[in-house]
Amino acid sequence: MGEPPKEKPVTEPNRRSFHKFGSILLGSIIGAVLTIPGIGFILSPILRKTDAEDGESTGDGFQALAKLSDLQEGIPKVFPVLGKVKDAWVQYPEEPVGSVWLVRKGEAVDAFSAECPHLGCAVSLGPDGNSFFCPCHTSAFTLEGKPNNPVPPRAMDSLEVVLKQTPASDETEIRVKFQRFRTAIPEKSPLA
Repeated sequence: MGEPPKEKPVTEPNRRSFHKFGSILLGSIIGAVLTIPGIGFILSPILRKTDAEDGESTGDGFQALAKLSDLQEGIPKVFPVLGKVKDAWVQYPEEPVGSVWLVRKGEAVDAFSAECPHLGCAVSLGPDGNSFFCPCHTSAFTLEGKPNNPVPPRAMDSLEVVLKQTPASDETEIRVKFQRFRTAIPEKSPLA
């Protein structure tokens, strides 16, 4: 006959198994402490509240650029457009994002993007002071933004203007809805 099967002796936890369990537990805790903030950082752009949810006014897209008294009748003047640039994690302070030509006509104001519709160069005032001119490829425009030569594919890009009386003073504020448009195409098509 054979020997009866030996029973495994019941062993008490030893120091080595305790340290192994403790190391696994401590490693798991450290891993969780490092992983949870990392996941939060990666997902923060998705989970972040929008401006409206934060309580900030999203506005109507119009920005105050000047006062009506800043403009003389029929004399164009360029104004910078400031905007906040924001990427997924960082919001930068206001910086120039473009510029706008304003032309006063009595109590009305025309606004044109200072970006040439030909290839996007900066449009400046023509040498005669009564027209617009793009020095990159000699695009030329009237003060109404219409092309003066065949270089530009369309007229200068006009922008929406709202004149608003300020309650604190008798000044009329010129508010412009700044937009950028695709270049080198005949139709005015806003960039996304």
